[in-house]
Amino acid sequence: MAGFGFIPNDPDDSENSGDNNRPDFEAMMRQMQEQMKAQFEQLGINPAGFTNPFTTLFSQTSQSGSGSEGVLSISTARETAKKFVSVQGLKPLGTKDLDVVKSAFEISEVWLDEATLFPAAPKTPTAASRLDWVNDTMAGWHKTMEPLAAGLSTAISNLLDQAMNAQGGENPDGQPPIEMITMMLRSFIGTMIATQLGQSIGTLSTTVTGAHDVGLALLDPARAVVIPENIELWAADLEIPKSEVFIYHALREGAVARLFANNPWLVSYIQSAVVEYGKGINIDIDAIQRQAQEAFEKAQENMGEGASENDAMSFALDSGIFTPEESPAQKIALMKLETVFALIDGWTDEITALAAGDRLPAIEQLRETLRRRRAASSPAQQLFSSMLGLQVSPKLTREASAFWKKIREVKSIADRDQIWSGLLPTADDLLDPEKFLASTTIPDDLSGLI
Repeated sequence: MAGFGFIPNDPDDSENSGDNNRPDFEAMMRQMQEQMKAQFEQLGINPAGFTNPFTTLFSQTSQSGSGSEGVLSISTARETAKKFVSVQGLKPLGTKDLDVVKSAFEISEVWLDEATLFPAAPKTPTAASRLDWVNDTMAGWHKTMEPLAAGLSTAISNLLDQAMNAQGGENPDGQPPIEMITMMLRSFIGTMIATQLGQSIGTLSTTVTGAHDVGLALLDPARAVVIPENIELWAADLEIPKSEVFIYHALREGAVARLFANNPWLVSYIQSAVVEYGKGINIDIDAIQRQAQEAFEKAQENMGEGASENDAMSFALDSGIFTPEESPAQKIALMKLETVFALIDGWTDEITALAAGDRLPAIEQLRETLRRRRAASSPAQQLFSSMLGLQVSPKLTREASAFWKKIREVKSIADRDQIWSGLLPTADDLLDPEKFLASTTIPDDLSGLI
């Protein structure tokens, strides 16, 4: 593996040599940026929106003496997402949109009062355009995803430290100090992740029906928000009255808003799992090389003796063999995330079905349509697959919905909702709700325990 050696193309060029033979760091950063962008393009990563990391580094540190945005640039993510929305065409909210949404929420909030212990979120439910949704949720996205940028930046720093230790802590002549490279890479990685996040958010803005469609608490304080334009598209091929479709999505959005508004600890729970995953990011060069060799040999076997090395390596790259191995702690964090997202989505489905009852004739068709579309590609799947490699299982969501329904039938609405204030069920618990209840219920008579 080639070592880090980002120096100007012509080290003897007089423009790159000062009186003290000091290297031109800005030129080095520009060249390093171009080299890294070229490498990303070869791997199929879109480098559009990347900024000069040298300039970004010092422009951030010059503001109040510190990087006000942290590792992940919220402005880059916002601008990238807004570009994606603009390409699709900006459609402002009309008076009709506002009236339809207001009517749907007036009905849904009354029905939800009967279906859940949690009161309505304090702020009035509203409608939003796609651009409004991007602007309103961006701070929540940034807070949730910044641990990933921080974890990757730390991994890069550790890798460079290892490289320096292998060299005895000395810099080869003409190369920038390791601290400079580390700081520059942190800025570059932050921009890369911000761009990827912006692309994901921009893409999601064309399909999500509400602020909480991805199962994250993106608004502070939590409040119900729906996107009329996307609900219209969602209903386009359904032979169901639009009023029913809007009430259905208002029920779902209102339910999740109530859940987050009345259980603020849940926001911290999700955030802590993302933080734990980010802390575990580690770039293991030996592991990557081992994976590459194994995949290369396997590819040659699968493709036959006539396969060329280029064909085998292309096969290996397509198989994603250069993804670092996850640590046990990261796997636990991902399982926590997958389970809590399933619990949130399953609870929302149970609440919506109970609230609608027989008042929405097409409720079962609406639920099945949502399940079918999410099984193909849900908002959470799109986002977390690209950012974390997390696959949110539709099967787990169905099991969670059945779990919450069974708890209500065996106990009550209040008992079902009070589970959120205690120990959350695991994926295994979802398969046996009554056993979960037995393990968490304190018996009335404690004499047998003495």
